[in-house]
Amino acid sequence: MKYNSLGRTGAQVSNLCLGAMTFGWKTEEDEAFRIVDRFMEAGGNFVDTANVYGRGKSEIITGKALARDGKRDRIFLATKAHGKMNDDDPNAWGNHAFNIIRACEASLQRLGADHIDLYQIHRPQSSIPIDETLRALDHLVRSGKVRYIGTSTYAAWQVLESLWVSKEYGLSRFVTEQPPYNILDRRIERELIPLSQSYGIGIIPWSPLAGGKLTGKYKRDQAAPDNSREDPAKFAEGTWKALEGLDTISQEKGVTPTAFALAWLNAMPGVTSPIIGPNSVAQLEDNLAASEVEITDEDKKRVDALVAPGTHVEDYYKADFGPNARW
Repeated sequence: MKYNSLGRTGAQVSNLCLGAMTFGWKTEEDEAFRIVDRFMEAGGNFVDTANVYGRGKSEIITGKALARDGKRDRIFLATKAHGKMNDDDPNAWGNHAFNIIRACEASLQRLGADHIDLYQIHRPQSSIPIDETLRALDHLVRSGKVRYIGTSTYAAWQVLESLWVSKEYGLSRFVTEQPPYNILDRRIERELIPLSQSYGIGIIPWSPLAGGKLTGKYKRDQAAPDNSREDPAKFAEGTWKALEGLDTISQEKGVTPTAFALAWLNAMPGVTSPIIGPNSVAQLEDNLAASEVEITDEDKKRVDALVAPGTHVEDYYKADFGPNARW
């Protein structure tokens, strides 16, 4: 596995990030341990979770997995705050200082860690001034509980606003953004990617396989495999053309659609580390195969012909992270 600098920092992270969202949900503890072990064996050193995943279950299992054999010291560990953690407490979610500092303390306990390497705000919240959010995060950095701070699914203008506020008030600045980005959804190429390259923001894409659409498991006029997230009967024609084109390209290269889609993402400007979310070691192996795939200029042109740069095939993924969110 290769390593990239995390944005403008000197920290080196693997070019695949292990997402732990399924831990404690689709993935039982023993299998989660095996996934972490295999990921690290392959050279991976970047693990991402969030407090809202299973309302703490993912962080607990991730912490247990990294507590074995001194693994924590070799892992760049990321988690997030924002999502609702308690139905009876109106302050148990959001980007205000009261929640952020309390949420960080709780995440540290669940992870069994004395610090978080990358602490991210899971979603923007326009009702909370960005300077309040940044002051809380700056406090955590200065106290040694957090090393770096980042965002998830912020618009380019929101990232830029945060950088101005950090400079204006002398506060720690965001060094990463975690947006949805994949072959079917290339919208961040319009503004966020150019901004990230200008200001040293590391891009850590989530849903790099478009919720499983880019794995090759969906076929036109065929029922979806068991436990699939999507109903292929609802796919737009543009999606089918893109998926079938991807199948052709990957077959000609002798790789799986999964490996090609992840390798393509890693070859795109500004990308630091796509977040993979395998729920088994078998799925992880397919993800790891991306490291062996070389993406050529011709490959990029063929993908551009399927989904034009900066465009979006369809609104394939919707998630609610507000006060009524359920995980």
